[in-house]
Amino acid sequence: MVDFKELWRYKDLLYFLTLRGIKARYAQSVLGVAWAIIVPLFTTLVFTVVFGNLAQVDSDGMPYILFSYLALWPWNYFSGTLTESANSLIQNANMITKVYFPRMVLPLSAILSKLLDFTIAFIVLVVMLIYIGQVPGWGVLFLPMLILQLLMCSLGIGMFLSALAVKYRDVKHALTFVVQLLLYAAPVVYSTSAVPVEYQKFYILNPMVGVIEGFRAAFLARPMPWEWIWPGTLVAIVFFIFGMFYFRRMERIFADVA
Repeated sequence: MVDFKELWRYKDLLYFLTLRGIKARYAQSVLGVAWAIIVPLFTTLVFTVVFGNLAQVDSDGMPYILFSYLALWPWNYFSGTLTESANSLIQNANMITKVYFPRMVLPLSAILSKLLDFTIAFIVLVVMLIYIGQVPGWGVLFLPMLILQLLMCSLGIGMFLSALAVKYRDVKHALTFVVQLLLYAAPVVYSTSAVPVEYQKFYILNPMVGVIEGFRAAFLARPMPWEWIWPGTLVAIVFFIFGMFYFRRMERIFADVA
């Protein structure tokens, strides 16, 4: 079982590792945290030109620049935390072999350190909404629930992959390729309504589908797509519980194989 009291006792270590992760990401960088603005913004502009203007992808009547940015905002957080948490144990192998602490602190700090980028991207979104003149709807009240679903999905899969990567180093090499493929398994550049009806019952089991469509509905004053959110929420809970227990089961061998 997961000892949450022990995790709380090591909260200072979690804070230190989270802060270290933030500093390491922007150390010796000329632009610093500005990269948290540049990357999603320029990616959105490229998607808008390629998919919105050239390919004429249907955006359900939404401005395509907002349509794509509201998907890239949670997606970039998910993909970034997936990569960093999966590599967190390998990158800190020296700590694991020399001193005891709850190993779960490592993937958890990787998840928390990316929240700075997530917050900066939210500020950019606010500026875009003001510039375009788009007023969010009442759906923003459900935003904490969607963020919680995003965190559970990211942490659950991240803990599973980090435990797997310690034993099988192929995970590190395959993850970059897999994350690129997963981009097209989520409604980032297209709308969920573009997926054929006969496949939607399987498609909505992807937790990121409900998160992305929920973000779009919240900020574009559209009805919340609960039929897409709830199935993904249940799957995210399963991922979180399974990832947590698998991590705890494998934790005893980390020091031996790291």
